[in-house]
Amino acid sequence: MKNVQPVSNLFSGLTASIIIISSSLHAYASGDRFYEDLVYNENIRTVRMHVSGWEMSYPVIRLGSNERLHFSFDDLDGDVKSYQYRIIHCNADWTPSTLFPSDYMDGFFENNLDNFRYSFNTFVRYTHYSLEIPNHDVSLRIPGNYVIKVYKDFDESRTVLTRRFMVSQPQVDIAARVHRPHMTRYYDTGQQVTFSVRHPELRITDPRTELFVTVMQNGRQDNMTGPLQPMYVRDREIVYEHEEELVFPAGNEYRNFDTKSTRYLTEFIRSVEFSGGINHVELHPSPSRQYGRYFAHHDINGRFLIRNEEGRSPSYDADYLMVWFTLPWETPFDNGNVYVLGALSDWNFYPWNRMQYNFDTRAYELGMLLKQGYYNYKFVFREYGPGTADATLFEGNFFETENDYLIMVYHRPPGSRYDRLVGTMQINSRN
Repeated sequence: MKNVQPVSNLFSGLTASIIIISSSLHAYASGDRFYEDLVYNENIRTVRMHVSGWEMSYPVIRLGSNERLHFSFDDLDGDVKSYQYRIIHCNADWTPSTLFPSDYMDGFFENNLDNFRYSFNTFVRYTHYSLEIPNHDVSLRIPGNYVIKVYKDFDESRTVLTRRFMVSQPQVDIAARVHRPHMTRYYDTGQQVTFSVRHPELRITDPRTELFVTVMQNGRQDNMTGPLQPMYVRDREIVYEHEEELVFPAGNEYRNFDTKSTRYLTEFIRSVEFSGGINHVELHPSPSRQYGRYFAHHDINGRFLIRNEEGRSPSYDADYLMVWFTLPWETPFDNGNVYVLGALSDWNFYPWNRMQYNFDTRAYELGMLLKQGYYNYKFVFREYGPGTADATLFEGNFFETENDYLIMVYHRPPGSRYDRLVGTMQINSRN
């Protein structure tokens, strides 16, 4: 077992790191830059946004439909706070649009987030907040990109999280496939997305200036590609067949672990030990898979499911555990950091998902506070400064890997003030 400490001290080591990055994070919260899925307070955990009743879905609903989005998070302070939220309309590149709230929504501009439940029968206390969108306080009038911003005490400078979601109004048909790249250097390690956009009823005069098209792999925002320019245009059809822009590293099937119960050891778990008021779960050391052979196994493409086999309502009776990761590595990197990446980290690079090198064990190590459930993750390396993380060193790239891709097509006709999301398509590399 790693260096176990009381639960009361688990957050103290994070606080200094949070202070260091808080000024840069709040640049996003205040709207100075594009919005991301970010948490600004270390006590806010397990943020989720998906179509109600479909946990594995992307946060996309159709305008005017009966579909709703489920949004939730936990506050590990375990008390009740005065949280408010507002919904912000964004351009296709996730910068705030110039629309007024009355242009894109009906209802109240600012609302209280007052649907909460205290955790029940857990060692780690928390308060679970949840919300459905649209609701009786707010509904959305136009398609496009949106962000929900949650903050405290009616003060947006005290923002605790931002989360993206999308509202579509389908007006185009997308035909797509994922295939092995034609380019030799990516043939064994990449996957290429090829697609066309048909618009028999939608007038598009110049697709190169009116359309904003992006593709995302497994929900990752850091390696999303776009805006894409069409390869060629023919009658009511726009074709995207870029040789390199639409080639993604294929990666490997995600690593996983199962903490739905702490009464027995599941695969990949070495030990479970209760100490300092919390259960500590140590995973088996996970060596690099770069030079191994591809092995097919089912995963959920980097996502997670909250489950508790000993409870009935995992939203508020699943406990928090300290999960310990170990990546054996001979020497530390001097030009970047190693992270545990997945939906468990919002696909982001926080201090609390950055691994530390242990010279005694010759390994990168990390303890993450995670709610009980089933998790996917991977190890990635990221050079200092902004940029895309690379999993190749630790996971390898195999063209056979199963991945999800989400294609998003936005349209802004001449004279319009906003980008309409007129088409989305989710495609799997196995289909």
